[in-house]
Amino acid sequence: MPETSSKRSGTPYDSDGLHETRIRFELPVITPGQGPLDYALKIIIIALKMRWLEFFMRLKSLIARSLLVFFILSILALFSPRGAGAEFTLEDERKLGKEIYDQLASHNLFLKNPRVTRYVESIGYQILAQSKKVPFDFKFSVMKSNAINAFATPGGYIYVNTGLIIVAENESEFASVLAHEIAHANARHIADAIEKSKKINIATLVGILAAAVLGGGSPEAMAVATFSLAAGATMQLKYSRENEEEADRFGMGYLTGAGYDPKSMPDFLKVMRRNEFYSNSVPSYFLTHPGTDERIRYLDGLIQIRYNQFGNENIIGGFRRIQTILRLDDKDEQSALRYFKSEAEKNPRDVDALFGLAMTQAKLGQMADAFTNFNRALQLSPKDPDVLRGLGKSLVETGRAAEAVGVLAKAYALDENDLETAMSLGRAYEQTGNYQAALAVFQKAGEKNHIDENIYYNLATNYGHLNNPGESHYYFGIYFQKKKKKDSALFHFREALKYAPPGSARAMDIQKQIETLSRKEPPKAGGAEPESSRRPRYLLPRSTN
Repeated sequence: MPETSSKRSGTPYDSDGLHETRIRFELPVITPGQGPLDYALKIIIIALKMRWLEFFMRLKSLIARSLLVFFILSILALFSPRGAGAEFTLEDERKLGKEIYDQLASHNLFLKNPRVTRYVESIGYQILAQSKKVPFDFKFSVMKSNAINAFATPGGYIYVNTGLIIVAENESEFASVLAHEIAHANARHIADAIEKSKKINIATLVGILAAAVLGGGSPEAMAVATFSLAAGATMQLKYSRENEEEADRFGMGYLTGAGYDPKSMPDFLKVMRRNEFYSNSVPSYFLTHPGTDERIRYLDGLIQIRYNQFGNENIIGGFRRIQTILRLDDKDEQSALRYFKSEAEKNPRDVDALFGLAMTQAKLGQMADAFTNFNRALQLSPKDPDVLRGLGKSLVETGRAAEAVGVLAKAYALDENDLETAMSLGRAYEQTGNYQAALAVFQKAGEKNHIDENIYYNLATNYGHLNNPGESHYYFGIYFQKKKKKDSALFHFREALKYAPPGSARAMDIQKQIETLSRKEPPKAGGAEPESSRRPRYLLPRSTN
């Protein structure tokens, strides 16, 4: 963290630049087998945690700012994956795309909502059916970021931010973005830029990638964008206008071939323009996709000449509900409350607005209003599983489990694969003392989902309620094993073994689990690093301006 002089008020910067400020920074150690992208991304992450990118943006001194840029770029530029004129093959593209994906995943940057991810994938694959794919498989991922952006990386990896999904006005507009990014990937625009570059260092790629993830408005993103521009003096990885024109031309073909409305592509760019006008920052989509006005004119011309047919605004369906789900993830619950209230006032029959409003009110503890709006939504859409589940969960949370059982049972009958509904119904049964019914629901959920460890916790507690200690200990063992709590898992498995008939399948399974957990873990490669071999701490100099 930044250290400040005791003479100062505690802020690490002021209008004079670095003024009596010393920033302590320790470089991460390069581990065996660590790739340059991994190392560079670690530096970016450390920088964000230390908040010295925000510090950088507040520096008034051009010399002080230039020193900091030079310092960071010098670190990143130590690594250069290829020399001048080297061919960037499809295999290189696949490897780089996978490395970028793995790094983003390791830093927990993806939205963990399978329903939203499946929805994005369904639209992506609908479009891909109309495109001529290059020799790699496409993967669609949703980034946890309010920044309005989408981007493609080498190897067919398509990323879209939650902020972009929220601002699109319909499914077709969102599909137009995916079509455009798929076209970039199919045309290998980034790969071509890398191959044609006389010199590339990883700083440019990491800088643009970090800016895309963080968004165009934050101080951190602005600083990262500055780094990438400085690093890109020899090579720019943002798309050229020629790239954009080709991606628009191919993307329009994919979009209309899938059955979507061709007007949605220029319409989305106009939505972006409106967001730029009403915002105090440039949407990050424009930082990586230049020439917006020219693109709108070009697309309007394409529609008049070639794509003048009508298309569908919705094919997969449910886009508004996906937007509602994303808005409900917003930590600013008061902002969500204002939005859903406004939408419900505009259209009192808007089920998505009523559902979002009820869920937000329930989060804020406004239960009477929440129940009113849940019921208003159900009057308009009696078989809406999301509304039924939301109402049922709220009933459970307010101690009305008996009422919740009936509501949640309806939602469960509509979609038995919905884990959240199953878990809520099982808990409602448990609270009413119907442990056998709860056990049946949790067992079925366990058969369909082996990832959520809470299933096993609930199985364990309900077997305990039914006076079956053997099965209770067994499922507690699995629960703690998945939680990586070795000692607790071993305790429960050993207890479970006491109740299992010798030679039975259950006994053999338990014994196998015990043997696996009892094995000593091999020491990590290299062991603990001696203090003397660690990289030294560096102190940035104070400004003399």
